[in-house]
Amino acid sequence: MQKGSITMKIGYLGPMGTFSEQAARAYSKSVPEAELIQYSSIYQVMEAVEQGDTQECVVPLENSIEGTVTSTIDFLIFHPQLYIKAEIVIPIWEDFLVKTNYQGEPITQILSHPQALAQCTEFIRHNFPHCTLRPTNSTAEAAEMVAKSTEPIAALAPRRAAEVYGLHSLYHAVQDDDNNSTRFVVVTKERVRERAAKSKSSIVFATQNKPGDLHRILDILSIWEINMTKIESRPMKHQLGTYVFFIDLEAKNLPDLKAALKLIARKTSFFKFLGSYPVLKGEVEKNGKQ
Repeated sequence: MQKGSITMKIGYLGPMGTFSEQAARAYSKSVPEAELIQYSSIYQVMEAVEQGDTQECVVPLENSIEGTVTSTIDFLIFHPQLYIKAEIVIPIWEDFLVKTNYQGEPITQILSHPQALAQCTEFIRHNFPHCTLRPTNSTAEAAEMVAKSTEPIAALAPRRAAEVYGLHSLYHAVQDDDNNSTRFVVVTKERVRERAAKSKSSIVFATQNKPGDLHRILDILSIWEINMTKIESRPMKHQLGTYVFFIDLEAKNLPDLKAALKLIARKTSFFKFLGSYPVLKGEVEKNGKQ
């Protein structure tokens, strides 16, 4: 590190060897003097940014199969100082990991996070139909348990986990759906300006709970020809039946985006602009299916 340089502290959801770490590593390549710091929950990751312990964090927002990560969206909604700076899309490809000294003994157990086990159903059914499936808290935990075990067991985990825990990828990319991916966002306390070119914008708002309110807001987007790529409702948490809406937008030009957002802010009871940001592609840590 050069004298006088400032380290950028970036938080992520640990442990090492997870897709969250993979997303954080992918993002950190574009940040000079980045230091990755792991936390044990999404709340702790984002709270660290809010309190100034880290400058930014990388957290999961949405999976193409499992849907929205509500804890991330809720923190963004109800903590006004946080904004989205960038997005990283990571393909979710699982490897079949065994110990490096594995000699072909019958595998007795396959360990992984429940979602990973479910997403590799066809591979397991065709290759290990009689194996016991053992859920773990994370794919990285499964890899660590295999590394420490003296039994012939295996883990479904990212390629990175094999590197971290000293394992061997017996089979590569064994997931049922090669298009499975997770959208991660970089969260910061610095307000991100509106922009349209090659960017996505996100907003959250609440209506006045009158007939047609949501339709009128969506009509504003239609008038300015702004494409809505995602809409999600979340409880306002103070009264049953009241909701706040999370929306992703793609605008053709900046004046139309600003005009639409200004009018939406006037027509809603609560409004927060989360930011306009580029969409980055994470690297695929794989060698192809076998």
